[in-house]
Amino acid sequence: MNINSEAAILVDANSGEVLYSQSAEKSMYPASITKIVTAIIAIEQGNLGDTVTVSENARNVIGTRVYLEPGEQVKMEKLVKGLLLNSGNDAGVAIAEHMDGSVEDFSDRMNRFVKEEIGVTNSNFENPHGLYDPKHVTTASDMAKITQYAMQNETFREIVGTKQMEWDGEGWDTTLYNHHRLVRQRDDVTGVKNGFVSQSGFTLVSSASQEHLDLIVVTLNSTTADAAYQDTNELLDYGFENFKTFTVEATSQNYQIGNREYIFEDDFVFTADRNLVWTHEVNQQGQLIIKNDQGMTIDAYDLQEVLPASTNNNTPEAIDHTKTELNQFSSWGIVSSTIVIIAGLLIVKIVRKRRKNRMFY
Repeated sequence: MNINSEAAILVDANSGEVLYSQSAEKSMYPASITKIVTAIIAIEQGNLGDTVTVSENARNVIGTRVYLEPGEQVKMEKLVKGLLLNSGNDAGVAIAEHMDGSVEDFSDRMNRFVKEEIGVTNSNFENPHGLYDPKHVTTASDMAKITQYAMQNETFREIVGTKQMEWDGEGWDTTLYNHHRLVRQRDDVTGVKNGFVSQSGFTLVSSASQEHLDLIVVTLNSTTADAAYQDTNELLDYGFENFKTFTVEATSQNYQIGNREYIFEDDFVFTADRNLVWTHEVNQQGQLIIKNDQGMTIDAYDLQEVLPASTNNNTPEAIDHTKTELNQFSSWGIVSSTIVIIAGLLIVKIVRKRRKNRMFY
């Protein structure tokens, strides 16, 4: 692939598997994709029913706005929509001041949130909107993790997937159209946010879903908006054409091997070449083994051992799932750990996930 953006990443939103990466750990300026963080904090830690009084400071912020007026009273939910759909910098400041009294204190909350709630460590946010600050930085990898987390929230998903909404404000009556072009152009794209300041170039975070796969793409520092969207389209097409999310479903029936007994209590989710058939079995060591139809075995997953089973002269056989084709899996927000395989000339990384409410790292 010929990716023009300086940094880019493609991940499976369910397993967290990295399917493509280019300078994804490089520190970059995010611009308005910062608002993904602001919005999910407002949704999860604020009260969308609150009435926010707009300050003079919020009114005077530069850049893209929803033209709030000083003293105007706006519901928090409406501000979040203006923030995400129209990239309103004034809405971002109004949210920050309402929740923490100042942009500075809200920025501290942002940094605590992404570290403590999401687990990213290479980002630092100095404001809620993404206007340039030399210390306001992130990475493509961090933004993918932040987006994976945010897209687990139903309210957030609904807002970023909105194509247009009526805006009735004191200073502005209009129809807002989602600034993310692909939300309006591709049926499979479900969000999320674009951005630009001169120091960052064009930044873009996108999510898309097809029957067999949910994807997140982040591109940073594209020279033009068209280049950012071209890279995103290419990465999405590559992901959907080549990969699929699979699951081995947990079972209530224990595996008895010799005088030992094992339990498989959590779904095992991984991403792999969609053109291969994947099967699973449990070996004599109590490990779940994933295989493909070319006879290649990928990393073992240790099942949890329970109290040893009673020994007798006839050793029970392990439950045999060999040659059982794995099911497709496509829902948001499942965890992962990384498995690496080589299938022919294609290197496919496979991530193990054991809990639906954790993030990948």
